[in-house]
Amino acid sequence: MLDTIISGAIEYAQTMSHWETTAVILGVAYLVLAMRQSQWCWYAAFGSTAIFSWLFFDVSLVMESALNVYYLAMAVYGWLAWRNGAGDQPDLPVQRWNLSQHGIAIGSVILISLLSGWLLTNNTSAALPYLDSFTTWGAILTTWMVTRKVLENWLYWVVIDAVAIYLYIDRGLYLTAVLMALYVVLAVAGYFMWLNAMRTQQQDAEAMA
Repeated sequence: MLDTIISGAIEYAQTMSHWETTAVILGVAYLVLAMRQSQWCWYAAFGSTAIFSWLFFDVSLVMESALNVYYLAMAVYGWLAWRNGAGDQPDLPVQRWNLSQHGIAIGSVILISLLSGWLLTNNTSAALPYLDSFTTWGAILTTWMVTRKVLENWLYWVVIDAVAIYLYIDRGLYLTAVLMALYVVLAVAGYFMWLNAMRTQQQDAEAMA
């Protein structure tokens, strides 16, 4: 199984266009820079999603193209949010959501995913419609969480990307599945980096009090 995935990834990589390669590299750069809370992550996100929007539209994947247009808008919003900070703080601080906020967020994603999955099942020939809906709506929510520097966004990404690995393997997109596996590792690292940053923020605030 692993040999099939690796050989499929290598074969797929050889067929990638320069634009697709650039978009993938920028996508990885976005994650690494976001882990470091660098505002440059939004420039990488903007470039990656702009390219993917055009690539998906070019091959008639209209919904995927529309999703990347949303990511494009979130890249602009995220840059503005991180740049302007919060209140009297020059930089937007890392924050945590309480259990009720997570409950509402997760419940909403599950409910919308079930509805979307049902609509896709009954009106299209989409593959794995419920899982596909879950990763799509989950990504929409979690991208917004990143723009607000919500710590737990990284844990959400771990779940979403892990599900996406199965989806992409099922569809024969082995290189993309490998990239999702890399994203899972980066998301775990990102969580601990932001957790440490939040603790530093709290210590600095206590020292100034």
